[in-house]
Amino acid sequence: MSWLNLLIIIVIIAGVGLGLYIILRKNPYSGAEGYDVDAEHMNIDSITEFATEVINDYVNTNLLDLGLTAEEFERRKEVVADLKTALKNCNTGSLADKLYVKEFISDILSRNYGITEQNINQILPFHDEYLLTDQDKFEILLYLYKQEHGFDGLSKLIEAYDLARLKRLIEKGQTESYIITGEEIRNIYQKENPKLTFEDKFQIIVQRVYQQYKGFGPIDEIRDQTIDGVSGGVSGVPVNMNTVEHEIDMMQGMGSKVPYGYESIWMFYRGKSVHLSFLSFGSDLELRRVCQNVYKYGNPGQLSEAKSFIVNDMQDGSRVVVVRPPFAESWAFFIRKFDLPNLVLDRLLAADRVKNAHIAMQLLDYLMKGGQVTAVTGEQGSGKTTLLMAIVKSIYGTYNLRIQELAFELHLRRLYPERNILSFRETEKITGQEGLDIQKKTDGSVNILGEVATDPVAAWLVQMAQVASKFTVFSHHAKTMKDLIWSLRNSLLKTGTFQNERIAEEQVANVISFDVHLDKEQNGTRYIERITECVVIDQHGTQFSELAEKLEDENMDLRTIALANLSYYQKMTSSPWKASNILEFRDGAYIPVNRPSAKKVEDMAKNMTSKDAKAFRAFLDEYWGPEAA
Repeated sequence: MSWLNLLIIIVIIAGVGLGLYIILRKNPYSGAEGYDVDAEHMNIDSITEFATEVINDYVNTNLLDLGLTAEEFERRKEVVADLKTALKNCNTGSLADKLYVKEFISDILSRNYGITEQNINQILPFHDEYLLTDQDKFEILLYLYKQEHGFDGLSKLIEAYDLARLKRLIEKGQTESYIITGEEIRNIYQKENPKLTFEDKFQIIVQRVYQQYKGFGPIDEIRDQTIDGVSGGVSGVPVNMNTVEHEIDMMQGMGSKVPYGYESIWMFYRGKSVHLSFLSFGSDLELRRVCQNVYKYGNPGQLSEAKSFIVNDMQDGSRVVVVRPPFAESWAFFIRKFDLPNLVLDRLLAADRVKNAHIAMQLLDYLMKGGQVTAVTGEQGSGKTTLLMAIVKSIYGTYNLRIQELAFELHLRRLYPERNILSFRETEKITGQEGLDIQKKTDGSVNILGEVATDPVAAWLVQMAQVASKFTVFSHHAKTMKDLIWSLRNSLLKTGTFQNERIAEEQVANVISFDVHLDKEQNGTRYIERITECVVIDQHGTQFSELAEKLEDENMDLRTIALANLSYYQKMTSSPWKASNILEFRDGAYIPVNRPSAKKVEDMAKNMTSKDAKAFRAFLDEYWGPEAA
C-alpha cells in the first residue's frame, strides 16, 4: 500500500469521525430510551430547532455519498422527493401534505429526541394545570374535541359552553362584542379536567412544533376546523405606532395592559366575528411569518412595499387576503372558508327552523330554471358567495357556465364536476374586463360574476346580460334595488358607455330582473331579507295623456302640442322602473307579497321545460294566488 493510499484512508476515517462528532453534537438527545436529557433542551423552541435541522439535513444530503444499494437509493430518493413536495405544500391548505410533515416530525422525535413518559412534562407542564398557559389549555381541549368530533371539534366546544355569545367586556364593559377570554378557557379546562395519555401529549407537542416550523402558528389547527374564517393583525396597537404624548395618554386610558397587533386573532364563526383574546402570535415577527406564508399557493407573486396586498386562494378552496404596510397600518391576513360539502339551500336558509323556507328555496330554483338575470346582494359576510354556489345546482345541466372572479372562491367544478364549467380570474397583467371579453369566445350559456366591484366590470355586465349569454348571475354590495340600479347606471356613465343618465338607467332596468338581498342578524343568523323584481314601467297611456284628452277637441293644434310636451315631461320626470318585493322575511318567516309581473312569468316559463313551467305556474297560484284577469 502506497503512502498516498494510506493518506487517503486516514483522511476518510478522519472525515467520517468528524461527521459523526458533528451529528452527535447537534443531537445530544439521541441516546436510547431513558437517556437523561438536559432540561435546557426540553422545550418547544429547542425541539423545533432540532427538527428543522434534521429535516434540512435529510432533504439536502447527497445520496450518492451514502453508499446505498440501487434499491435503497431509489427508495430514499422517492422519500426525499415526497418530503420536499410536502414541505412546499403543507402551508398552502393541503391537509394531506400537512399530515405527512407532522408524521415525519413525529418519527424524528420518537426515534432521536429521547422524549419519554418521565420527561415529557418538562416540555409542557401537562401534570400541572396552573403552569399551563391559556394557549396550552386551548390546544389540549381542541385536540381532545378533534379526536372525538373531527373538524367539527371547535364548533362542538363553542356550542357546549355557549362561547360565541355577546359579552359586555371591552372598553370597561361599555360595549358588547363577541369574545372568548382566557378565563373561560381556564374554567372549561378545570371543569373537563382532561386525562392525557403519553401519546396524546406527544401529538400535542408535535403539533406545536409543526405550527412553529411550517404551520400558521396559533391559528394552524383553527384554520382547518369547520368555521367561516380566521384573521390576524386586525386589532390592538400596531408595533410601529409612534409613542407621542397623546398616544401614550390614549393607551393609559385603555387600561394597564395594551394589546399589540400581533396579539390579535379573530375567528369568523356562523356570521359572527369572535375575538380569541387568549391567543397571540407572540411577536410581530411571527405574525409577519404567517402573513408571508399563508398566501403562497400557486405562486401569486411576492408581497412587497410596492405590492402591499395580495388576494389569492388556498388549495382547499379558502380565500386569503394579506395586507402589509405601507398600504395597511400593520401586517394582517384574512382567511375565508367555504363549507363545500354542506352547500345545500335548506341548510343555508335554516329550513328546519324558519317557517316557509321552502317557498324561498323553490322561488330561487325557478329563477335559475327561468333564466333570469339575478343579483345576489348584501353586506360582507352575509353569505352572497355561499348562496351563489348553492343556486347553481338549479341551473339546467345543458347550459355551459363561465365564471369571472377576482380570486377563485366559487369552486363550482368541485361542487359540480360533471358540468361544463370554466372559471377565470384577474391576474397582474389580465384585467377583469379582458377576462370577460375572452368569455365571449368560450361557448358559454350562463355567465356568473363572483363580484361586480369595479365600473368596467359593471358596464360589461350590462352589455353581457343583453347580448352575450342566456342569462347572468352576479353578486353586489348594494343595500336596496334602487342602490343596485343606480350603482350600475353610474358605472355606465363613468366608463362612457352612455352619456345620458336616464337612458343608462333604462338600460340597467331592462337588464336586471331580480335582486335576492341577504342580511344577517346581530347574532350571526343569515337569511334572505327579500326577493325583489325590477318592473319596467310602460311610459304610455298614463295620467298625463289622460289630462291632455280633456283639452278642447276643436283646438287640435293645442291638444297635439300638449300631448307631446306632457308625454316628454312625464318620461323625463318619472322613474322608468319600480321595485316590487315578491317575497319578504318577516318575524322569522318568509311571506309571499306581490306576484311576479305577467311579463316576467311568461319569460321564465319560456325558458323552462314544459313540466317545470307547469309546476312554476301552480307554485305561484298556490302561494300568491291566481293571476288577476
